[in-house]
This record gives sequence, structure tokens and C-alpha cells, in this order.
Amino acid sequence: MEGKETEILEFKKSTSELKEAIISIVSILNKHEKGELYFGVRNDGKIIGQSTGEKTIRDISKSISDHIEPKIFPKINEVILEDKKCIHVEFFGNNKPYYAYGRAYVRVGDEDKQISAKELEKIILDKNKEKLRWDKEVCRGAKLEDVSPERMKWFLKESNKEYSSVENSLDKLGLLKNEKLLNTAVILFGKKPQKFFPNAKLRCAVFATTGTSLIVDRQEFEGNLFYLIEKAEEYILKNIHIGMRLEGLRRIDVPEIDKDAFREAIINAFCHRDFYEPDSVNIAIFKDRVEIRSPGDLYGGLTIEQIKKEKVSKRRNEVIANMFHEVHFVEKWGRGIDLILSKEPDADFKEVANIFITMFKRKQIEERGGVSEGVSEGVSEGVKKLLEFIKKNPGKRIPFFEREINIPAKTLERWLKQLKEEGKIKFEGSPKKGGYWEVVEDG
Repeated sequence: MEGKETEILEFKKSTSELKEAIISIVSILNKHEKGELYFGVRNDGKIIGQSTGEKTIRDISKSISDHIEPKIFPKINEVILEDKKCIHVEFFGNNKPYYAYGRAYVRVGDEDKQISAKELEKIILDKNKEKLRWDKEVCRGAKLEDVSPERMKWFLKESNKEYSSVENSLDKLGLLKNEKLLNTAVILFGKKPQKFFPNAKLRCAVFATTGTSLIVDRQEFEGNLFYLIEKAEEYILKNIHIGMRLEGLRRIDVPEIDKDAFREAIINAFCHRDFYEPDSVNIAIFKDRVEIRSPGDLYGGLTIEQIKKEKVSKRRNEVIANMFHEVHFVEKWGRGIDLILSKEPDADFKEVANIFITMFKRKQIEERGGVSEGVSEGVSEGVKKLLEFIKKNPGKRIPFFEREINIPAKTLERWLKQLKEEGKIKFEGSPKKGGYWEVVEDG
């Protein structure tokens, strides 16, 4: 026996301190889930002995049973220490939090401290976090007919597995519980997941400035996570600048933000989001940045500093993450943040109002060598909006467009040039004497 009290060892001089002993037992259980206590030893470790008998041990056992919740079943024995009779209590339990006389305590050093409401809430959440995992819950009302065989076949092909039937495939993937579909099965492979989950949605918007006052474009998508990830990636590519480089005679498109980096951020947003939150994953494209917003703070008490410097991660949705890993969407080692920063060192992260945000700075792409690196393939949503604006405001010149829709002059000139080359608009009048743009009706 050690000569001093510790976080898992408590001394009481006699059973006259039984109430204090019960509080100590609860404190140790709430911190370490096991410990020992001796009656007949002073708190400085000096053994003084304790009168014992069958009734003494029964009284200790009854008092522990009456005043500790949830119930524990300690081992209580008479022991001889330095030729003196003492009582040894060995206890254990993993059903935290434990209460003594209706209150919860925790061990700090060799002292017993009452647990605050916030600390108690954390203990309860930690205890139930496995039970509260959204991706492991059964999806109420969902049936096998709600699962898309085509999506299942695609998934199994990508993960080098054979398809036999929807039910057998889901069972082998661990996505059935008592023959019922888990939420993961529906959110990944459902024909219409939004029927069961209103937040099976992606919201996207392009803003003309660095703020949200003027929206250039807004779109929403509903469906399974694989579909939403695909649409998020397409939307960003469609609304950021695409440059180019030549490899021999081949033109290679180069997005102003690395495609692998923002794809990883998109996957992380859907994989690690809090599905208990009603909000959707949101893509916000500003003049100077792109933000990928995911409902829910970092999981497991992690901080932004830890994920950036320590390269650690904790998964809120373990089943979904495992399914993504099967088709090589994510690494099991959680290297997502590392990959993003290796591709885009200026990327940043923040948490605002229970939303995790990944931010990518946009680059200023200039025209070089007579080749415009700022024009996207096809007509972007911004260009479409400009075309609609010209149609609604015939006879207007460039300064009017700059003022009314707040588009930088260089961007505006580039978009006008693109629309003209595509035959959608034409310039009327003389540039020197004054002219204007108008829509070609059959363009």
C-alpha cells in the first residue's frame, strides 16, 4: 500500500467518515472508473486501525448501495496492515456519471470537487456519443425500395466488390440493423434522401463583391451525398477563373484554386458535418475567396490549431467516413487538412455559430501572351446574369453596368468579349462618339 493518497487511492481514519468516503468513491469513479479506499488509515498514511465485524462491513455495503447512483458492487474485505485491522474497499464502474447523495463529484489530485453543470454535460455527452452517432441510427420509414440499385452498383464497382442484390450488398457493408436501413444507407444510396432528410441538400451562391449584398447566382441541389459532392465541385469550377498552360500542343486547364484542394474540402464538409443540424452544406463564391461551409463545429473537442499543426482528426460520422474510404474519397489517416494546405498554403479555417468554414483565397489572373486566363470554359453563371441584365437594360454603356451590378471593369470587359465572340450580343454605334451593347435576339 502506498503511503499517501492519490487520484485513485483514499484513506479514512474510521467509518465515522463514511459519508465522506462515499463521496470519494464517486469522485474517483467519475475520473478513473476504478479505485481503492481504506478505513483505518489517516490521510497522511499512518495506519491506526478500524474496529471491524460483520455488521461493519454490511453497514458500509448498505450505505454504498443506498447513496451511490448508478449502483456499484464493490469488494469489501477486512485486511491486516501493520498488525492492525483495517477495511479495504475496491470499486470499479464505467457507467459515468456517478452521484453521491444526489450530487456528482470528480477527483482532482487527492481532493473531491463537485462537478459543474458544464462538466457534467460533457461527461454525459461523452458517455452517449456512440449511441448518438447519426450515421449508425436506423432511418425511420425507409425501405429497401428507397435505395437506388444503380448507385449501389456504381459504389461496389468502385470499391472492387460484387453486387448481388440491394439487401445483400447493404448487409455486407454493415448498413442494416435488424434488417432495417441505417441513415448512412439512405443518405448515400437513397433514390430521394431528401424525402427522409430535408438537409440532404447543397446550397450554392456567387456574390459580386466580398460581401453578401449582391447575389449574382443562386442554386440548390438535393440528393445523395455522392451527387451533392459532384454538384459542389462542378459549381465551383463553373464560377472561378480557369487559366491554362501548354504541354506540347495540348491545352491544360488550371483553376485559380487547386481542384484537389477544394474537392477535399467539399468531401470533408459532407463527411464530417453534423446531420442533426437542419442546415445544408453551403458553397459561397465571393470576389476574393471561396468558402465551403459545413454545419457543426470540429468534432471531439479538436481545435483549428490542432488540425493544422498536429495533423489530427476525429470523425463525427465513422460509418460514412468508412464508406467514403471504400471508394477512395478519404484517407483513413485523416490527411484531408494536410492535403488542402499542401495544395493551397493560404487556405484557412474558422468556426462561426456552429459552422465549420474552409476558405480559399482567389487569385488575380491577368491576360498573358494574348491568351485570356480568366475566362472559364463555357458561359459561367456570372456571364449569364450579365446577358440577362443587358437584355433588360438596352442601350446602356459599360459605366452603367459597372455601377449597377458592381462588376470590376476588367472582368466586365472580359465577359462582354466572351458574349460578343459567342454571338450573343453586339455593339451599336461608334466607340468614340458613344455606343452601347444590345442582345442579338437569335444569339
